[in-house]
Amino acid sequence: MIQLFYKFITFFSRLLGPWFFMVFSRFVSTGYFILFPKRVAIGMRFYGALFPERGGLYHLWCTWRQFHSFTDVFLDRFLLQLKGDMSYTSEGWELIEEAVNKKTGGIIVMSHMGNWDVAAHLLRKKGLRLLLYMGSREKEQLEKMQKENLAEQGLKIVAVEQDGGSPFDILEGLNFLKEGGLVTLTGDRAWSAAQRTVTVDFLGHRVSLPEAPHSIALISGVPLYIFFAFRTGRGTYHMSLSGPIAVSAASRADRPGAIRESAQRYADILAAKAREYPRQWYHFEEFLGPKCG
Repeated sequence: MIQLFYKFITFFSRLLGPWFFMVFSRFVSTGYFILFPKRVAIGMRFYGALFPERGGLYHLWCTWRQFHSFTDVFLDRFLLQLKGDMSYTSEGWELIEEAVNKKTGGIIVMSHMGNWDVAAHLLRKKGLRLLLYMGSREKEQLEKMQKENLAEQGLKIVAVEQDGGSPFDILEGLNFLKEGGLVTLTGDRAWSAAQRTVTVDFLGHRVSLPEAPHSIALISGVPLYIFFAFRTGRGTYHMSLSGPIAVSAASRADRPGAIRESAQRYADILAAKAREYPRQWYHFEEFLGPKCG
């Protein structure tokens, strides 16, 4: 049903222009805002932690803007398919270029902030050898279409099942890294309940982050890079790259601490970017745990 709806809106947007997609999607996001008060409450709790000095009406306004901003993700996916490219600025790109030139490999950590679909496209346009780890869900029809589109662009995709995947999934990534390739993983959301997580401090709350990016960096000896693609206007983006973050441990007993330290550094960067681009935070399920301390 969702896939049919998306095809409907893209079909008429091709006939009438992108304005149809934008206007129609705004009606949909308004409906979600009105009909799903629990998700609105989740948004308000997040913005309350992000802007504790502001009142509840401001947090509600931020959540309203967040819902509408999320439709821009799908609009830009449509424009990307229509035009084949996006204009962008970048910071920290020389870090990845150095890793590529030296063929050291690297792990690129993405997040549910900004537009990771556009991010993957822009990385691919740079001619990088990429392997994407992505969660596989039975009901994610739009995500399935998205993955198929990325695969058609030449990106290597490993879909991890809800049971946490197999050791061969990790082995494939390690071999790719040894060949000097770049592996991308989601840093802020676990694929399934079976996936190992690490607890960190995020905006004064305990949150559980996937352990995989940090443990793979530890095992492989390659650095982590934190990557975001933020929308700065219609069809324009800013790519932000932080790092490299080295994850190392002197002994097996030190490994959990090294993984936790790396995950905390990522959480701190995520919090800083959330303050800089607050309306491009796209977690609509509960993310924040209990308060620290």
